[in-house]
Amino acid sequence: MIVRDKLYLGGSWVAPGNAELLEIRSPHDRRILGRVAQAVDTDVDAAVAAAREAFDNGPWPRTDPKERQEVIRRLNALREARADEIAEAISAENGSAGWFTRLGQPFLSRQVNAYLQAAEEFGWEEIVEPSDPSVAFDTIVRREPIGVVAAVIPWNSPFSAATAKLTPALLAGNTVVLKVSPENSLSMMLLADLFHEAGLPEGVLSILPADRETSEHLVSHPDVDKIAFTGSTRAGRRIASIAGEQLKRVSLELGGKSAAIILEDADLPAVMQGLRFGSLGNNGEACILQTRILAPRSRYEETVTALKEMVESLKVGDPSEPDTFIGPMIRPDQQQRVIDYIKLGVAEGARLVTGGPEVPEGLEEGNYVTPTLFADVDNSMRIAQEEIFGPVLVVIAYDDEDDAVRIANDSDYGLSGGVWTSSAERALDVARRLRTGTVTLNGSPMSFDGPFGGYKASGTGREYGVVGLTGYVEHKTITRHR
Repeated sequence: MIVRDKLYLGGSWVAPGNAELLEIRSPHDRRILGRVAQAVDTDVDAAVAAAREAFDNGPWPRTDPKERQEVIRRLNALREARADEIAEAISAENGSAGWFTRLGQPFLSRQVNAYLQAAEEFGWEEIVEPSDPSVAFDTIVRREPIGVVAAVIPWNSPFSAATAKLTPALLAGNTVVLKVSPENSLSMMLLADLFHEAGLPEGVLSILPADRETSEHLVSHPDVDKIAFTGSTRAGRRIASIAGEQLKRVSLELGGKSAAIILEDADLPAVMQGLRFGSLGNNGEACILQTRILAPRSRYEETVTALKEMVESLKVGDPSEPDTFIGPMIRPDQQQRVIDYIKLGVAEGARLVTGGPEVPEGLEEGNYVTPTLFADVDNSMRIAQEEIFGPVLVVIAYDDEDDAVRIANDSDYGLSGGVWTSSAERALDVARRLRTGTVTLNGSPMSFDGPFGGYKASGTGREYGVVGLTGYVEHKTITRHR
């Protein structure tokens, strides 16, 4: 059992304001994995004060961007050297299957490298060519760090969420207080170890596991200049209201209920292979998953049958076993939430094709859910409109391409989506019509070079690449006579 009784605050390991440690339990069998310190309001105050001092008077915001890039490269190399350890820690805490956490490690490197390339090419200070050649002055545009960033991340993909915020914030010269979920206390202390070894000036970074109330104290703190949040839409609305009252900069990556549109000419075996990952990856606990499957009426039953076979082929069980595809939900309350949605789908009149509310046999000690597929779903049903965050898929019939686009767009969310077809031109045409921030065609991977974020209730602002880096700078214009 692991015991971490100190917090990583401003670059040092310090005793927490509350000495009581939180028990971290395995979602697979609920045994105790470790005990870890949790931050309280006084710890947040100390972390923000350290970040404020480091930003106002320390070297980091005034360090050459290339030197900041070297620190991030060093951190990335340290993480890569411990990739297996990190993957195992996340699986143990979250219940994420080992294939998912291992696959995630090179994706983290891709995230970081995309940000590094953006930083290398970024115009930190540049002279803008005048639109009117007769003007007798120069226009200089500077991109400067915002200040103290409060980054708040969820439990489902902690290293990815942390990387998406810490990397651009630090590259831009900000100081950061990262608030992580209590469930990720063990793996996030590994991240703190890596940053400690990589070397940052005093006060630049704190990593604090804490509950929701402490998180609200952080984002409400008057010395925080920007909030970067990933989590539920409900929490995002609350944070947006706080940011609005205090005129803080804010970016929100929120929920999703994304659609996969299967066109009539799609190769169904290829679609099924892609949807294993695109609809059920990370146990269904991911905001970008395409959990609404839109199928043409001409191939509806064929699609439902293929999905049934695919879902039933996936092994559910111990996330540490190499052939497990779907592990447990992270907490008992999340398990119950998903089971309640499955019961709701039956009550709403959807056809239960496979799965159901019963816990898989032999896995009763863990937070397990049986992967479930519903057919004959109307898009107005709650199971088609609300984010379930578990291995539950719904299949919705459509009449023609216009109807498919209409159904896909008929959602409060707009985070992700996919199109499956043998025609590249047709795929691109449909993708252009979807009101969503990211669209993958025929199961293509997501890009870390382009912006990532959502339309509508899926959030504001963007992450990744140049656009993501831009979200952590202020723009200053200086004019001078020639």
